[in-house]
Amino acid sequence: MSGNKTQALTRAALLLALTLIFQSLRFIIPLPPVLSTFVVGSLVNTCLLVAVEMAGFYPAAVIAVAAPLVAYFQQLLLLPVFIVPVALANLTYLGLFRTGMIWGRWQGIILAAIGKTALLYLTFTWLLSFVAVQPRIAAGLLFVMSWPQLVTAVMGGVLATIITKRLAR
Repeated sequence: MSGNKTQALTRAALLLALTLIFQSLRFIIPLPPVLSTFVVGSLVNTCLLVAVEMAGFYPAAVIAVAAPLVAYFQQLLLLPVFIVPVALANLTYLGLFRTGMIWGRWQGIILAAIGKTALLYLTFTWLLSFVAVQPRIAAGLLFVMSWPQLVTAVMGGVLATIITKRLAR
């Protein structure tokens, strides 16, 4: 394995570990659920964007899919069917960020944040029309999959910008 591939794989492995640690903060630090969504979501999105920049798209895609899978096993996603839209939204976040970087870093962050939020909200709205979930729980899920996702995606972009600039030195 060449040095660059080894370096990218090592970075991806470290970022995967960090992502899973950040997701587990909910169990270590007693935060209210809404605050937990903002803190953990921002940190996970940071890892995703740092991974796509420092390790490449495909290693970052592995993290993007692994995160909701682990979230399900941590009982943070109610049903296994919810893994798919979250993974797709994470992949969309990565892809739109890379695409938007053509016009500039902030344009990439905003495009990615809007795309991820829209995909999550629309897919969960659609899924909840088929899945029998208590109305109160459905309303909570739709809330979490709406504007808080936009905030955490943008915050993830801000933090990733700071981190990648520091790592580039």
